[in-house]
Amino acid sequence: MKKILLAGILGLMIVSCSKKENTAEVAPSSETAAVSEPAKSNLSGDQIMETLDCSGCHAVNERMIGPSYKEIAGKYSEKDTELLASKIIEGGSGVWGSVPMAAHPQVSKEDAKKWWNIF
Repeated sequence: MKKILLAGILGLMIVSCSKKENTAEVAPSSETAAVSEPAKSNLSGDQIMETLDCSGCHAVNERMIGPSYKEIAGKYSEKDTELLASKIIEGGSGVWGSVPMAAHPQVSKEDAKKWWNIF
């Protein structure tokens, strides 16, 4: 039974933590293309998070698969911006439990640091 439950959780993580894809067959806008590339974009932290899969695992005020944004902001300070940007880009595990966070290598370090502007 534990194996079935674990397989279900892992499957949910893979599905919910995969990058959102556009279903429309249109050319990406310059804003969308900027987030897809590792170069710095002109998007705000909120806009960057909307283009990624963040909401599949995180919410503002409540814990989901991963910690809430408020929990993260409470645990870390602005001096930890480099560390958190690296975790967004490279992924991570072990800090908030056993569920790993997926890597987001398409996000630039500068864009990953914009997270702090939200809170």
